[in-house]
Parts: sequence; structure tokens; C-alpha cells
Amino acid sequence: MPSETNPSVTPLSFHVNGEPHVLAQGCTISALLRDLGLDGRRIAVAINRDVIPRSSFSTHRLTAEDRVEILEAVGGG
Repeated sequence: MPSETNPSVTPLSFHVNGEPHVLAQGCTISALLRDLGLDGRRIAVAINRDVIPRSSFSTHRLTAEDRVEILEAVGGG
């Protein structure tokens, strides 16, 4: 079974914060966050304007032409 980020499978095109992005077909939000180096950070993710619960990151699969918005919580004073 191919990895969810295996480049030998059909590519999936979508947008992340307005920029085009490509990963393997069937990739999850978790795979996207790993690819972007954002796994483990305090972030919120919305897909096509719907906020996705963190508990669904490992099961929610991206589809072609999704519009993904990623916001990172930043502390300040």
C-alpha cells in the first residue's frame, strides 16, 4: 500500500493559504501539515471555509481544488 505522501501515486492539486500545492491523492490534513513542517504546532485548519476539528486531522482526506487555510496561534504580550 503506498504512503499517503508517496510521489509515485496520482498527484492531488489544491490551495494552501492561497498558494497552489500538490501532494499524493488521498492525503490527509496530518500529511499536509507534516509536508509543510507544521505538525505538532498549535494551529487551526479550515477547508473550503469549514473549520476542521483537530481530532479529524488524521482522517480528513483532501480533495482536488480544496481551499485550505491554516492559521497558527501566536502568543504575545
